[in-house]
Amino acid sequence: MPTLVIANKCYSSWSLRPWLLMKQLGIPFDEITIPLDLPETKENVLKHSPAGKVPVLIDGDLTVWESIAIMEYVGDVYGAPVWPEDRKARAMARSVAAEMHAGFMGLRSACPMNLGKKYASRDRGEAVARDVARFSEIVRQARERFGAGGPFLFGAFSAADAMYAPLATRLDTYSIALDATTRAYVNTILSLPAFQEWRSAALNEEWIVAVDEVDEDPIKNYRKAA
Repeated sequence: MPTLVIANKCYSSWSLRPWLLMKQLGIPFDEITIPLDLPETKENVLKHSPAGKVPVLIDGDLTVWESIAIMEYVGDVYGAPVWPEDRKARAMARSVAAEMHAGFMGLRSACPMNLGKKYASRDRGEAVARDVARFSEIVRQARERFGAGGPFLFGAFSAADAMYAPLATRLDTYSIALDATTRAYVNTILSLPAFQEWRSAALNEEWIVAVDEVDEDPIKNYRKAA
């Protein structure tokens, strides 16, 4: 059985992506959690990751790092439906997944993933607004063209949904206004049993990562530890 090395579930968006995909597709795995922002964090990560980052998948004598590479590997080894079967849908899914990997820096910087808090709606700047608009455009286009088979971007759950799941959590955490189609998609991700399992574990964590705690009072605090 492979082992997935991850960081704090409350904060680690990159860890969530392959974890959620593997859970959703029913692929069994063990997991190791390495808390972020501790004196020993870097040393502990380097024991598993040549890049010094998580997530990392360890399968026997093979180590796979970077979220998309892990998800591709899972598809290769387990024959899992990581990407849509339709060629055109698959091309778009890979494109938007890569766009998520490299982009949305305004939203990612201003609104760090934090499952333990809920903040009031407010103007978070032009960069965030542009990223939200682009995400909504992706959701609308994917759903209109390829979403007939289910509630996800391309109908059935795929790696594209795993890639955008942390973004969906940010929109919820920071109470960002969305159109009806985008809100329905975000709610679909947040209601997934696999995501609920992740979030439940996140809220029971004791670690606090100060850099991911924004300097404003939350309207809800879900974590007893925080």
